[in-house]
Amino acid sequence: MLPRRLLAAVAVLAVSALPLFGQDKDKDKDKKADKTAAPAKAEEKPGDKKDDKTAAPAASDKANLRWKFEKDKAFYQKMTTKTEQTMTVMNSEVKQTQNQTFYFSWTPEKQEGDAWVIKQRIEGVAMDIDIGGSKIGFDSTAAKDAGNNQLADFFKAMVGAEFRLTLNTKDMKVTKVEGRDEFVKKLTAANQQMAPLLNQILSETALKEMAEPTFAATTGKEEAKGAKWTRESTLDMGPIGKYTNNYTYTYEGKDGPLDKIKVDTALKYTPPGEQQGTAGVPFKIKSADLKGSNGAGTVFFDEAKGRVDKSSTKLDLNGELSIEIGGQTTKVTLKQTQDSTVETSDNNYVQPKPAAPAGAPTPPKP
Repeated sequence: MLPRRLLAAVAVLAVSALPLFGQDKDKDKDKKADKTAAPAKAEEKPGDKKDDKTAAPAASDKANLRWKFEKDKAFYQKMTTKTEQTMTVMNSEVKQTQNQTFYFSWTPEKQEGDAWVIKQRIEGVAMDIDIGGSKIGFDSTAAKDAGNNQLADFFKAMVGAEFRLTLNTKDMKVTKVEGRDEFVKKLTAANQQMAPLLNQILSETALKEMAEPTFAATTGKEEAKGAKWTRESTLDMGPIGKYTNNYTYTYEGKDGPLDKIKVDTALKYTPPGEQQGTAGVPFKIKSADLKGSNGAGTVFFDEAKGRVDKSSTKLDLNGELSIEIGGQTTKVTLKQTQDSTVETSDNNYVQPKPAAPAGAPTPPKP
């Protein structure tokens, strides 16, 4: 029984922070030596160029990485995350795979100086979880809802949730989130036992951090090829621990009609302190040594439309934890790989479910 309960406890860690794209005001430009190229020799072929460090970047090596918003014109995103996890508990190895997809709509509603108020709506959720051969599935976009369990009820409660975000376009930071209380109330109605945890980890600060990835991979101004900027983001998940992500972005120039931005990620995990409590979670993380590695990704920005077109990221998380359940502490070894992709479209990825044909007979009641 203990390994099964430990598995359920550590499974929560699989829902680690989704890659957060961001930016900071401080930017480290590539430093280059100031050299003047010697005049080209007659025998040099066209296109052969010496390193002219004083020359201005060509127009094709520059881009205005600024989001463009139009009142009431919505855009849509599909965020897919695959997590593969191997846990070793009491010499027993258990593999877990999660495939989750969230569908969002974003509608700019009004501009207030440098800020935009944007409505975010969860249009759909799909989840496929395999824990040691035990499978759980849910897909709100299917013609017939899949899944009839407590977890499915929890995800079903997410669909249709709306938030209003206030985004400062100068630094691409979310300064305000409305709709938090209604969201938590809806989720806890589906699972009252999770109320203490949800109230703690779904704070307004946490919701701001979760919303910023959509916008914050850009600087909001013109950048030349080779430009770098950084951002630090912290997601505090209460009794589950704290995730601090440090991102380094590098503008790599044009890739066809899009602008390519390289992302390097460094993740640090901090276990909760003794004073943190458990917030209703049936376990306690006594200590942990988890390290992120191989954090890399790419963001493609559409300058013409003024938005991120697509992105992909990957991050590994490895290490050991000591977890206490029922007064007994056990060591758990964790190996996890997470791949995430985001796509943006003018059209809603989630189509309305077909209505019953007019005049169709009503199914008899059982």
